[in-house]
Amino acid sequence: MNRKAAVILLSLLLIAGTGRSLAQGILDMMDDDTPKTEYAFATFKATRVIMGQSVENTAKGELNFLIEHNFGRVNLGPYEFFGLDQANMRLGLDYGVNDWLNIGVGRSSYQKTFDGLIKARILRQSSGKKNMPVTVSWYSNIMLNSTKWQDTGRTNYFSSRLSYTAQLLIARKFSNAFSLQLMPTYIHKNLVPRIVDQNDIFALGAGARVKITQRTSLTGEYYYLLPGQTADDYQNCLSLGVDLETGGHVFQLRISNAQPMFERGFITETSGKWSKGDIYFGFTINRVFTIVKPKE
Repeated sequence: MNRKAAVILLSLLLIAGTGRSLAQGILDMMDDDTPKTEYAFATFKATRVIMGQSVENTAKGELNFLIEHNFGRVNLGPYEFFGLDQANMRLGLDYGVNDWLNIGVGRSSYQKTFDGLIKARILRQSSGKKNMPVTVSWYSNIMLNSTKWQDTGRTNYFSSRLSYTAQLLIARKFSNAFSLQLMPTYIHKNLVPRIVDQNDIFALGAGARVKITQRTSLTGEYYYLLPGQTADDYQNCLSLGVDLETGGHVFQLRISNAQPMFERGFITETSGKWSKGDIYFGFTINRVFTIVKPKE
């Protein structure tokens, strides 16, 4: 190959390389203009709004250890240290199976109740390429009352100890400062004390979060019992709280007219009245541990 031919060949290769780079740059610019899906995150600080579930999940491969306390009624006075002498406790473990599925177990001192739960995200709020206005999750749990039978002379069945919850959690993060959630709820009790009592109970819950600083939020939660015998005998549960985030912990402080910390208890068996000072102070500590490290 003579010198002239070599120069021509080298020039053609440079032109081709420049063309490919230019074409790739144009493609990259086109990709940047392609709409992308942006998902809402941190709709709530924790997996609970206050005592009820939120649409937030424990992350995949992580274990959330919950320490929950509700003390006695504030109106018990100084002799009972305004309720602090009477503690009701729940310990719970929630595990993130994957990005959309959580499972968990817990044990409460109230009626010595064991519970198991499952929560699955169905839809996730997003904008851009995929536009979804709300996050929707399905939540179910089973609760077992393990107290001793009061009447040992009759036939007592294990199934009589069981009750169940099914909830649809529908939430929207309207801004970085405000989130709202609705919780249509169904609770079934296999055994009720009286013939007139309901085995099937329906309620509608609502929860909200208002962010006031980077690590602090105010929360509210209310469950309305639909008309029936349970609504006649018990009160609607109203709770107010503060969420404090400190690294790997989320502290949730609250006041409520309910002492139990599982759904059958605080939704269908709340007896306290705010108007009479039947207020229970409580808190939840959320501590997350990584069990399975994410792939890099």
